[in-house]
Amino acid sequence: MKLEHPMAWTTIESGFTGSDGTRLFYRAWKPAVLPATRPPRALIFLHRGHEHSGRIAPLVQRFGMQGDWAFAYDARGHGHSPGERGDAPDFATLVDDLDRFAQHVATTYGIAPQDTIVVANSVGAVVAATWVHDYAPAIRGLIMAAAAFSIKLYVPLAKPALRFARRFKPDLFVTSYIRPGMLTHSKAEADAYASDPLIAKSISARILLELNDTAERIVGDAAAIDVPVLMLAADKDYVVAEAPQQRFFERLSSPIKRYVRLEDCYHAVFYERDTTVAIQASLDFITACFAAAPRAPAQYLGADRSGHTAQAYAALERDESGSAATRAWFGLQRTMLGVLGPLSDGMRIGLKNGFDSGESLDYVYRNQAGGRLGVGKIIDRGYLDAVGWRGVRVRKVQLQHMLAERIAAHPAHEPLRILDIAAGSARYVLETVKRFQDRRIEVTLRDYMQYNVDNAVQLAQTLQLQVPVDVQRCDAFSADSYAGHEGRYDIAIVSGLYELFSDNAQVLASLEGVVRSLRPGGYLIYTAQPWHPQLDMIAYTLVNHQGKPWKMRPRPQAEMDALVALAGARKLDTAIGVEGIFSVSLARKDAVPGAGG
Repeated sequence: MKLEHPMAWTTIESGFTGSDGTRLFYRAWKPAVLPATRPPRALIFLHRGHEHSGRIAPLVQRFGMQGDWAFAYDARGHGHSPGERGDAPDFATLVDDLDRFAQHVATTYGIAPQDTIVVANSVGAVVAATWVHDYAPAIRGLIMAAAAFSIKLYVPLAKPALRFARRFKPDLFVTSYIRPGMLTHSKAEADAYASDPLIAKSISARILLELNDTAERIVGDAAAIDVPVLMLAADKDYVVAEAPQQRFFERLSSPIKRYVRLEDCYHAVFYERDTTVAIQASLDFITACFAAAPRAPAQYLGADRSGHTAQAYAALERDESGSAATRAWFGLQRTMLGVLGPLSDGMRIGLKNGFDSGESLDYVYRNQAGGRLGVGKIIDRGYLDAVGWRGVRVRKVQLQHMLAERIAAHPAHEPLRILDIAAGSARYVLETVKRFQDRRIEVTLRDYMQYNVDNAVQLAQTLQLQVPVDVQRCDAFSADSYAGHEGRYDIAIVSGLYELFSDNAQVLASLEGVVRSLRPGGYLIYTAQPWHPQLDMIAYTLVNHQGKPWKMRPRPQAEMDALVALAGARKLDTAIGVEGIFSVSLARKDAVPGAGG
């Protein structure tokens, strides 16, 4: 549907589809005149909590970028999008919706991510920051207005009380205490807000708490973000606290970052009585972003030697991470693990073979607690329910889903060759292939440990697979593993491997071999661990497959994607797991090596 705008844009109303099939409503403003001397550009606006995309129309006019597209969608449970008002399946779904919308803009309107800037307010700003952190989109810049990293609830112990109340009423909703006059000095804007029938007055307590938890994670790991960022903070904000916004800004690795504190300004930064400073700061920032070249993938190659993750990893290597008291506590945990760990089946496997070994992962995948003397099973259940292992199981599901989609999309009459370079027992691959035995599939599984090779052979026999399965003992980091296989495979998988190795040159060399093994247009499915909340505990308590302390350097998603680009593949999609610990991504071999995407 098209509606003629009285000014410089034509308004388009349409919809896009989220990952779960939900159709969400959006508006697009097409410029009357598109510049012929440059690619099309766009601003993607994210509305505040409780609001909807209809309130973005005045912003399009105020920004006045008449040669550029503008877009805004109604978040789930808001405006014309479906769902209970103020609710969503979870906060992660709201972030994934933004990723899907950005993909929709790119494919439907031909606007590349690098020609896109996101403008997000309040809750929308946290959604956008989480998206940039977890998904690492190659956008040109991000404007964050009054980011809701910490909402002022005023009632003492409000958040613990909400967590407790949800034990008895999981679907609890909270009615906003904010009056229109607390959002803006402008009476006209306050009246428009108050009279808008599409404004959602309540928010799900679950979403509110997940927003808080996610905000803490993103602020804590803001150094992983290197997209240019402008932060607009209101000096008289009754809704959100300013201190977390400042901490977030200080930790950013962005080459272009600006912090503007707006005087005599309430929370609705872009709807205030005077928006001159906010708008001009935004326009200056947009100009600076488009004047600067996008960051090249090659710039990430040295991130293992410099940058925030390299520094943290170096501290782990020196046994200096955390306080002395914390390290002593972990030392006590390590002692207790040696005493009580053998009672737990899972811990016993980890102590014997390494907690990062294929045997450990296969046990975690099965997720069936076992142990000795009764108490061992209880200990094992707690072990299997650790956040990292829950993330590993979600990663398996996401990997299998992505692999199944690629198998289903492959022409049924053509042979399909799959390669896994560090398969372990290959449970995720073989269980998926079991569902496609009507296809002409050939599977090649590799692992450097004979134990894993034997387990993969045994599992293929147990599953009674009828497709050819070739299991080989190979080193994923050896060039010999890939020699003579150039252009052979349609799908290559590397899961849970590169997360264990900090050296980017080593990982890139392996990736180059994998991508050479793919036919042109072939697909790479790869995993990453952009962060982990228990790095110190793992390093000071657990051992790896080499019998050494299990020390890891998280590789931010942007860094991992850059290595894939340098190897000659372009990322198409990413799925995020529990608390953003792991990701599963899909790339295609159709990029010029080193060019990125």
